[in-house]
Amino acid sequence: MSFGDTQHLRVLIANERRDRLALVAAIVAALGHEVIAREIDVDEVGPVTARERPDVALVGLGESSQHALHLIERIVQQAFCPVILLIHEANPGFVREASRRGIFSYITDGESVDEASDWQSSIDIVLRRFAEYHDLRGAFGRRATIERAKGILMERHTVGDDAAFDMLRDRSRAANRKLVDIATAVVDGHALLPKQAPEPAD
Repeated sequence: MSFGDTQHLRVLIANERRDRLALVAAIVAALGHEVIAREIDVDEVGPVTARERPDVALVGLGESSQHALHLIERIVQQAFCPVILLIHEANPGFVREASRRGIFSYITDGESVDEASDWQSSIDIVLRRFAEYHDLRGAFGRRATIERAKGILMERHTVGDDAAFDMLRDRSRAANRKLVDIATAVVDGHALLPKQAPEPAD
């Protein structure tokens, strides 16, 4: 699923209450999405998430707030997808705890399909935010890798910051590869190099 395509999503739903699972499954189906897993057990939700790789996960607050928080934690650990909390009424304290465990948003769930007409808009917004978040993380990761590679080249070749970057850029152009790929190769290869360059032989 591309983040721009939210017409048919593969959705995991989790709640300790089976009746709420059934209600949420009906709403998800009415929105045109597929429920790929319904989970109650905390120990099972992680492996199921890893195996099924949902596009989005909906976790409901049942009888126990701790149970819901544990479900969120296990899903976040295993999923490359946003987790949305479903609550029946405003509960700022619980939402705050859930956000610390990795939810991207929450929806106040209705008691019928008709009352959940705004769910799709909420899901669309969450998926866009999730995509932006991962794009930003990727950009920071790429920048960090390039900076590490520059540091290695500066040390190895006794050159300045600009010269080290020029070396990466020139290699990138010559090899017709992305700059971050060249930087990654430098960083990965650095672990195999000796601590200091060998002294030239007389």
